[in-house]
Amino acid sequence: MVRLNVNMLIALWRLAIARLRPYRRGIRRPRNFLAALLALVLAAALVAITAADAQLSNEPPKVPVVQPKAESVTDYVELTGNAAPVLNVKLIARVEGYLETQNFHDGAIVKKGDLLFTIQQDQYKAQLQQAQSQVMAAKAKLVYARTEVARYRELVKKDAAAQVEVDHWVYERQAAEASLIGAEAQVVIAKLNLGYTQVTAPFDGQMGKALIYPGNVVGAPGQQAALAEIAQLDPIYAVANLNQQDVLKIRANLDQKRLSLADLLKVPVEIALQDESSFPRRGTLEYVSPGIDPATGTMLVRAVLPNPNRDLLPGFFIRMRLPMERTGRNALMIPDRALQEDQGGRFVLIVNRGNVVEKHYVQLGEVFGGLRAITSGLAASDRVVIGELWRATPGTKVVPELTPLPPQEGTRP
Repeated sequence: MVRLNVNMLIALWRLAIARLRPYRRGIRRPRNFLAALLALVLAAALVAITAADAQLSNEPPKVPVVQPKAESVTDYVELTGNAAPVLNVKLIARVEGYLETQNFHDGAIVKKGDLLFTIQQDQYKAQLQQAQSQVMAAKAKLVYARTEVARYRELVKKDAAAQVEVDHWVYERQAAEASLIGAEAQVVIAKLNLGYTQVTAPFDGQMGKALIYPGNVVGAPGQQAALAEIAQLDPIYAVANLNQQDVLKIRANLDQKRLSLADLLKVPVEIALQDESSFPRRGTLEYVSPGIDPATGTMLVRAVLPNPNRDLLPGFFIRMRLPMERTGRNALMIPDRALQEDQGGRFVLIVNRGNVVEKHYVQLGEVFGGLRAITSGLAASDRVVIGELWRATPGTKVVPELTPLPPQEGTRP
């Protein structure tokens, strides 16, 4: 509503009267008469508007309020860390030869057993055939030696041969058996070497770029250059460092002297990227270092979580949230926008039973989907002002309009 100073209205009224005086004296000025009449009408209208506005200004302003919602919440400690692959392997040639083919594109997603590289195989196929031929020769010698042992034993019974001949062929038989075992072992080695000419994926993962290209000799003695790297991205690790104060708090709240493996598997972990306001990813605490690093004063913690879409990549900065207690505690939830701050701390405005605005300082908990947990300083029956804050001055009377709590954004754990 428009508000005018009383002196201004009086001046405008006097101006209108002055404009009408010439007509009382019989002087005709049509233009001035119309202007004076318009000013008089305007002044009367403004007087009526001001009077109505003054009457409205005496009424208490309306402000929207909500009643807090009681819920069970859990306190968390938030850490900053990095994503890391569960497995990261350098693929190295295990036999010497020319690198013939590369069977993947750089950065490709591969499955366990997929063929990645092929090394020249002719030499190793020939070595396998040679080993197999030695097996055949050893078997023939063994059959011949067994036949001779049986023959000379019969001859000894008939006094047609000396015992020394039997002993000789027993020795030949045992030597043939040993040669056969050695030849069969050479076949196994030859098959292994031939298999090493095909470098396959050891697990499901994503390839890096090739580090050695076809045409180069690989696997030479003393050469340990990697052909490529492969990383497993599903699942993936989230690694962070926990300071000593938070370690003591977590242990105290979890009511345990040490974090055993059985306890670790029960501790849930929430993960978010740096640009995410919520924590949409869930994992499990998988490893805690056995002691504090004296150089940094922190303890390494590692969580494992599924990553089917591979939106987490090794090296990404992440935020990790760990629960600081086994069971939740009761807290009152209000919209985060209702909070204000001054030199005394964070506070909210409430409307008491007499509809008078009061200031209450509060202790804050976590934010869950846009709703702030209030741990102290607020009662469930309080009516919290969430809008028209400029009208709700402490000590003034208002008309509270109860509104429902806004829906929470996302899913609260």
